[in-house]
Amino acid sequence: MPLPTAPPQAPEIAEQRRADADLVRQARDGDAAAFATIMRRHNRLLFRTARGLLSDDAEAQDVVQETYLRAFVSMHGFRGDAALGTWLARIAINAALDLQRKKGRFLVLDADAAAADPEPEAAMSDRVAPESPEAAAARTELRGFLQTAIDRLPPIYRSVFMLRAVEELSVEETALCLGVSHEVVKTRFLRSRAMLRETLGARIEAEAPQAFVFAGARCDAVVAQVLAELQRRGLIRSG
Repeated sequence: MPLPTAPPQAPEIAEQRRADADLVRQARDGDAAAFATIMRRHNRLLFRTARGLLSDDAEAQDVVQETYLRAFVSMHGFRGDAALGTWLARIAINAALDLQRKKGRFLVLDADAAAADPEPEAAMSDRVAPESPEAAAARTELRGFLQTAIDRLPPIYRSVFMLRAVEELSVEETALCLGVSHEVVKTRFLRSRAMLRETLGARIEAEAPQAFVFAGARCDAVVAQVLAELQRRGLIRSG
């Protein structure tokens, strides 16, 4: 199966690529602020990417840290063919799969899933009704139910749902990250929605962007630990 190719660049995408290239150049020069900026911009994406394949927050955080170390010691590997976030997400997926293998858990992302009838494509256009005051008051509890339900998805479906619904990447970006075709992404996303709707209903996607938050102390810890390791390896300029 041929891997998907990146879509043509819109002006805003081209501008983002230029900004990415500037940050990468600064990081290659050992600029600690550039490394920190890259991490703070992509911590949430990488955590959610890792959690799509792992069922443990601590393991996912370890993968985020390992991803940055792998990326930062080989910044020459970033050529700008894809967005910096996509490049980092692909490294995170490889790091998560490596961790799975070390623990005797094997997962092949491009393998065919068990046959299942996905929802009709028309279901993609469903819209969620506005929340009532009572529903708003129960948001925190529902978010916990949502995260539990997502965790119960098989990894090949959870990884797609995390990138598409939780991180809100496009079909094209998700396909590039996972190294599968656009059709595989669409099918697995539809199937994951069907699985989740069995227990949580159509409000899932309205709540999804609020799930698996990676901020505050955890975000700061990853930035500090990676910067300390880069300093130890002599990859950051002193002074």
